[in-house]
Amino acid sequence: MSSSTLQQIVDTARSVAREVIMPHFLTAQRNQKDDGSLFTVVDLAAQEALIERLPRIIDRPVLGEEMPESVQLRLWHESEDGIWCIDPIDGTTNFVNGIPFFGVAIAYIQGGRTRYGVVYNPMTDEAFYAHEGGGAFLNGNPLPLRTPARHLMDAVAGVDFKRIPKALGDALATQSPFYSQRNFGSSALEWCFIAAARLDVYLHGGQMMWDFAAGSLIAAEAGARCSMLDGEALDMAPGRKTPVVVGASADLYREWMDWLSAHGGR
Repeated sequence: MSSSTLQQIVDTARSVAREVIMPHFLTAQRNQKDDGSLFTVVDLAAQEALIERLPRIIDRPVLGEEMPESVQLRLWHESEDGIWCIDPIDGTTNFVNGIPFFGVAIAYIQGGRTRYGVVYNPMTDEAFYAHEGGGAFLNGNPLPLRTPARHLMDAVAGVDFKRIPKALGDALATQSPFYSQRNFGSSALEWCFIAAARLDVYLHGGQMMWDFAAGSLIAAEAGARCSMLDGEALDMAPGRKTPVVVGASADLYREWMDWLSAHGGR
């Protein structure tokens, strides 16, 4: 793993955000894909820019969120030697509506594991990044930025109620075990908020691999622990929605998993 390679990825995320994405902030028009999800022509332009630039860093194919699923699956199955996985604008609804919380997410995956992860928020100029075994950083500062909560009852939780089991959602709404709850609308950045300990625990009912591939490495390198709701490792493959449970520390993760399991999480 190379720190210079990681810096090149960060620089690429910044340049694509500056040149392709931000000139269209507040002017982009929404469109809807066949699966009901939102995209803009800016998502497509940013994806094309990343497809052009990332192979200059590591000469491997680029799998993007805005590609047809058939193309994603073909690229994935041909990617034994490594593949880029990108979400050109994670948080497109926020981007379209002028909410300053969206990011460029870039992961390099090899052997089914993320080796490099970068998430960049152009509104705050915050670049979160990690390479496997090298720690996690925010603009050069080691993560986490603060000590996470010691116990679940003191935790600030990121919870997205979409696609979680109804019984669990009802329990979270009426018997919440944490101090406070937030939902920001960008999965990749929410993973990074776990890494920074801005959030202490996290739950999402269904993420695609481009939602978590970069952020999960950054969080893990900052000391977080994660799994699916059943306790198994995250399902890294296109075309699948994966529930995610994350704690900013091993102790928080265990306490969070125990509560979720006892209240309909399995």
